[in-house]
Amino acid sequence: MEWLVGFFEASGLAHLAWGNLLMIVVGCVFVYLAIARGFEPLLLVPIGFGIILGNMPFEPGMGQGVYDQGSVLSYIYFGVITGIFPPLIFLGIGAMTDFSALIAQPRLILLGAAAQLGIFFTLLMAIFLGSRLPFLDLAGDDPLRLLRAAAAIGIIGGADGPTAIFIASRLAPDLLGAIAVSAYSYMALVPVIQPPIMRLLTTREERLIRMPPPPEVDRTQRILFPIIGLIVCVLIVPDTLPLLGMLFFGNLLKESGVTERLAKTARSALIDSVTIMLGLTVGASTQAGNFLTPRSIAIFALGACAFAISTAGGVLFARFYNLFTNNKINPLIGAAGVSAVPMSARVAHTLAQEEDRQNYLIWQAMCPNVAGVIGSAVAAGVLLVILR
Repeated sequence: MEWLVGFFEASGLAHLAWGNLLMIVVGCVFVYLAIARGFEPLLLVPIGFGIILGNMPFEPGMGQGVYDQGSVLSYIYFGVITGIFPPLIFLGIGAMTDFSALIAQPRLILLGAAAQLGIFFTLLMAIFLGSRLPFLDLAGDDPLRLLRAAAAIGIIGGADGPTAIFIASRLAPDLLGAIAVSAYSYMALVPVIQPPIMRLLTTREERLIRMPPPPEVDRTQRILFPIIGLIVCVLIVPDTLPLLGMLFFGNLLKESGVTERLAKTARSALIDSVTIMLGLTVGASTQAGNFLTPRSIAIFALGACAFAISTAGGVLFARFYNLFTNNKINPLIGAAGVSAVPMSARVAHTLAQEEDRQNYLIWQAMCPNVAGVIGSAVAAGVLLVILR
């Protein structure tokens, strides 16, 4: 009997807590949404399974989790906490992104900038709440810690998971798990969160606006854009180099026409491998003991607020812009100014087609969408310069 008792005490059942069960259910919901509802399976399946994996109970001291030195998961998680994985993700994104729409319609870049409003609004909100609600534990006794935590939370509004991880790893490592899961969750739920906001803030007449197709962009312009874009952005905000440097490098591999093998690797095998490791370990970092806290709940709430405000900012700016021009913008594409590429652009196109089946907005929406990727990275760089 003693060996049976010893076996049970060493098993996970002896250490199973309600928090572990709750987080396992959350992980199963993520997997369900990915498989049954098609909500960004490349993100939610690794994260959801990682949440289940990270909340498997085991005897203390076994050293199996991402926070246990020497474990397999901790070695993979090293790429998250040191900010190695996000630039590699940006390399793959650059290799699969066509910036032609942005080059052909530079005025729409403003929509990508306006959609970063949620970042700074939420930053201020996090500072306000963190300074008045001590149980959130955002500040401790260090005002600079509060500012860094608020900046890391605010970046969720850009709907850019890699950027959120990159900033959190540098400014608020203790919030990394909650911020990463929150950012990727809202990215995956773009088709659920954005449409009600877009319908609320636009009229049917505005949703029916047709925009002409963007003009053709020649190969020389496409090759020069990543080079010039890198130089301009990094000279203005040097801290954007790790993210935008890899984004523009990946795009140059794609557009040069002479490095197709490298571009193909970056946009397929490389980004897929990094996504697997990043998603799995980010999910595994949400261990119930560290994750089920008022602070994590507040981060999720602030993240939702940031994402909603960013969506609204892009739509409302498009409406404001239309007051001063005869060449009207369909305000739906303003919501695509968040960095969720190409999900938010696809949502804008789908909503326009609900009103008019002949209204094709996907290429116009891609302009603020890719501008939002650059905009969120620039916003992150500005915060790093100020708060590092």
